[in-house]
Amino acid sequence: MRRREFITLLGGAAVTWPFTVRAQPELPVIGLLNSTSAEAYATRIAAFRQGLSETGYIEGRNVMIEYRWANGQYDRLPGMAADLVRRKVAVIAAITTPSALAAKAATATIPIVFEMGTDPVAVGLVESLSRPGGNLTGVSLLSVELASKRLELLHEIVPTATIVAALLNPTNPNAETLSRELQAAARTLGLQLHVLHASAEGDFDMVFATILKLRAGGVMIGSDPFFNGRNKQLAELALHYAVPTIYQYRAFAAAGGLMSYGSSFTEPLRQTGAYTGRILKGEKPADLPVQQSTKVELIINLKTAKTLGITVPPQIVARADEVIE
Repeated sequence: MRRREFITLLGGAAVTWPFTVRAQPELPVIGLLNSTSAEAYATRIAAFRQGLSETGYIEGRNVMIEYRWANGQYDRLPGMAADLVRRKVAVIAAITTPSALAAKAATATIPIVFEMGTDPVAVGLVESLSRPGGNLTGVSLLSVELASKRLELLHEIVPTATIVAALLNPTNPNAETLSRELQAAARTLGLQLHVLHASAEGDFDMVFATILKLRAGGVMIGSDPFFNGRNKQLAELALHYAVPTIYQYRAFAAAGGLMSYGSSFTEPLRQTGAYTGRILKGEKPADLPVQQSTKVELIINLKTAKTLGITVPPQIVARADEVIE
C-alpha cells in the first residue's frame, strides 16, 4: 500500500513538475496612449523603442506594449486611458498633450511619462520642471514657443504678403494661447492674420478655399497631433492652392510643403522611452525632472519654392539644417 501511494505521488509530481519549471514570470506592460495614428507615428515609435532598449527593455522579449490610438478623435482618449488603468499597466506613456491630460485624469497612482509640445506646468500636469511631484514626468519639446518664429520665417520668404492665415485645431489645449501669440507676432510684423480652424479631415478643403478667398499670401499651420498625422494631405493642399506654407515637422516639407521649423521629430520620443524604462526599473516619476528637448530644425523645400515662383533668400538657405531640391 505504501509502495502504491509512493508511486502515485511520484506520478503526480512528474505531471506537475515540468509545468512549474516552464512557468515564466509575467512581463511588465506599458500602456502607450497616443491621440494620432500608428501610421503617422511609426518613425517616432521606433525612437521610443530605441530609448527603451537603452535601459535594457526590448518589446516582446522582456516588456509588452499595449497601444491605444485615438486617430485624431480626442474625445476617445479618456475612455482609452481608463481602459489602460483597468488593465493595471505598469507605466503609461502618454504621447501628445491631449493624451497626457487624459492619462492624468484617469489615474493618480500609475506612473505616467508624457511627451508634449506644451508647458506641463502651465497645464497643471506637474508642479515644476525640476520637481514634478505626483505620478507624472516626461519630455517637453519646443512647439508653441516657436510659432511666432515660424510666422517670422514665412514673412521673410514672402515679404510682399500682407495678409496671412494660421490654421489651428480648436480642440487642442494650446489653441487659445497659440492664437493670442500669433496675433501679437502678426501685429509686430505688420501683418493681418486670419485664424482658421480644422478638427476633422472634412474641414481642410473648406479651410484652403477660405484662404484663397482671403487672398492670404501665406499660411502657418499650428502644431497639433491631428495635423501631424496628415502632413502629406496638408502639403498637397498647400501646393494645389499654391499657398506658401510652414509647419513644425520635417515630414511636412518632405511631403512637398514649402518649409518646416520645429523640434526634432524623433529625439523627444527616444528620451520618453528611456524615462519609461527607468521607471520600469524602479525609479519614481516625482524624482525625474521633466526634460526639455531644445534641438530645432529648419527644412526648406526648394523644389516647392520653384513651383510656387518663390526665390528663397540665400541667408535663409544658409541657415537651413536641410535643403530639399
